[in-house]
Amino acid sequence: MKLIFLGPPGAGKGTQAAVISKRFGIAHISTGDILRENVSKKTDLGIQAQKYMEAGQLVPDDVIVAMVESRLQEKDCQEGFILDGFPRTVVQAEALDKLLEKLDIELDGIIYFDVPDEVVVKRLSGRRICKSCGAIYNIHSQPPKKDGVCDLCGGELYQRSDDEESVVMNRLKVYKELTAPLISYYEKSDKFIKVDASRDSSVVVEAIVEAVRK
Repeated sequence: MKLIFLGPPGAGKGTQAAVISKRFGIAHISTGDILRENVSKKTDLGIQAQKYMEAGQLVPDDVIVAMVESRLQEKDCQEGFILDGFPRTVVQAEALDKLLEKLDIELDGIIYFDVPDEVVVKRLSGRRICKSCGAIYNIHSQPPKKDGVCDLCGGELYQRSDDEESVVMNRLKVYKELTAPLISYYEKSDKFIKVDASRDSSVVVEAIVEAVRK
């Protein structure tokens, strides 16, 4: 099973990818993870990327795509993979198309997580994280037993600055500006599958699996 997951922040891409990855024994790949791994291991690509990051610049597409190419050839991708949140632009999508053709890889599905803005805002602005153990809660859907206190270790819960409602709204605005052309690009493919991601996590997973099988 070889999939691309697309959708706004807070749509649940990472959560569903982790479940499907474990269930089917396929690799869960996010560009953030492979970027950090290359930088920490000081690979040639990681060294290139770090120079841009230290200068406060975006890592160029060709460096990111080269990292993805290397990652897709690792052993755990032989049974399949999920590209989580990549590509982010049409330029990256076109580069990925060429890369998949080069590696003789055919996608099984391009999954678009469709979710209303108000659901995303509620999910992200309601998120709270434990300062001590990193446990994650949501004051709307998964609240702690005691307000502001972690159930597991008793640590203090806090809200990340990028989860504040005004910041989330801006993140959504930026996302739409960047990815609207990307969604149009992929909608032309017969592998494009739109999934209602506002539903319960377990329902969304089954919807993805069923859609890909069909």
